[in-house]
Amino acid sequence: MIEANSLAKRFKKFEAVKNISFCAYPGEVFGLLGPNGAGKTTTLRMLSTVLTPSAGTATVGGFDIRTQKDAVRSNLGILVESAGLYAQSTTREHLRYVGHLHGLDGSELEQRINGLIEALDMRDFADRRANGFSRGMIRKVVMGMALVHNPPNVILDEPTQGLDVVSTRAVREIVRRFRDEGRCVVMSTHLMDEVERLCDRVAIIHRGAILEEGTPAELVEKYHADSLESAFVQIVGTQALLDEAEREAKEKKGHKHS
Repeated sequence: MIEANSLAKRFKKFEAVKNISFCAYPGEVFGLLGPNGAGKTTTLRMLSTVLTPSAGTATVGGFDIRTQKDAVRSNLGILVESAGLYAQSTTREHLRYVGHLHGLDGSELEQRINGLIEALDMRDFADRRANGFSRGMIRKVVMGMALVHNPPNVILDEPTQGLDVVSTRAVREIVRRFRDEGRCVVMSTHLMDEVERLCDRVAIIHRGAILEEGTPAELVEKYHADSLESAFVQIVGTQALLDEAEREAKEKKGHKHS
């Protein structure tokens, strides 16, 4: 389980994330849906202990991201959109290297590596150097690296960003497999189609804050929309109008005092 409790992150005067709370459960894909710059990646980086929150905290598998970072990392697999590989290392060597970092070795590690190569359909390039790999191949290897220690919780940042149709379908099947295996999956995306295909529940995030949370069907019904995309536009558009009204009110107040 992954639970965020009033998470916030400020970079100098900029509030990237404001008081975010949610709970994602085992056997569930929980989506953070929002436009670019909404705060999705910053939230995931806090959950994965890469960034320290300015306020609030979160737990991963019951371990606190502030005070139990090593335990969090042991219980978490992470796929970031910008992940890359060492050009001169093979798929198998990448998996072995990460396994060693998690304290795995010997026959247990080799069995896990072989199992991931089969499960992620990487047999054709298991012993090839990464130089020249396609984006889809890289994404599969990085997923294998995230799973080599068999974590019960998985974080995916824009998992299909920049992939072709075939690779996108393969990655989506892998995400479904995570859910079927009982893992807790939290993923960020700005793709409505991805949410409708993969997510059991979704939180709509805009300008660092969660505006709505529920199943895609619940959000469509609540806003009397004909699709999740229409509901999303209503939710984000309404907030944009409120933000604009608040800005104008502050400006008027400032003029009165000047």
